[in-house]
Amino acid sequence: MTTQAKLRLAAVSAALVTFVATSGTALAQKKYDTGASDTEIKIGNIMPYSGPASAYGVIGKTEEAYFKKINAEGGINGRKINFVTYDDAYSPPKAVEQVRKLVESDEVLLVFNPLGTPSNTAIQKYLNSKKVPQLFVATGVNRRYTPCWSFTRISEIGRGPCALSATFQPGACQLSIRQSSKSGPLLT
Repeated sequence: MTTQAKLRLAAVSAALVTFVATSGTALAQKKYDTGASDTEIKIGNIMPYSGPASAYGVIGKTEEAYFKKINAEGGINGRKINFVTYDDAYSPPKAVEQVRKLVESDEVLLVFNPLGTPSNTAIQKYLNSKKVPQLFVATGVNRRYTPCWSFTRISEIGRGPCALSATFQPGACQLSIRQSSKSGPLLT
């Protein structure tokens, strides 16, 4: 894995940790969305572990290893991350099947860094209808995923030091990622 790819993964992971750690209001009220509890944060992922884009499967394995490291260090505010990842074989129908499983059976809080334009296009409407955040969409397409439950355009992260802040509140549709000493947000 190149240094730039490592930096990008570290930046994405830091943004996710910040996102989860800054959910203080929900924590104080002890009122959680599906996929979150006092002891666990359940994060879903689909990745092409097989099929024509299987070389990218290492990204999912790396994310899994990072979340295990966070758990070994005590988790996030005492909560362990339960990272559930499935193979979509870089196939849109399989991606939809696996995402439905993540949402309906595994009851994840969010879908993190799903890879591939075809898969992301196939799952977007379903996740939006279920109001499950689709964070850090890994796609080569330069377009805004709407409505506000899907976020993309993180390819710039990792180019230089980043100052990351991420907040997500259902209905508020706010996620902000800023690169230090740059003119503005990469994504808001």
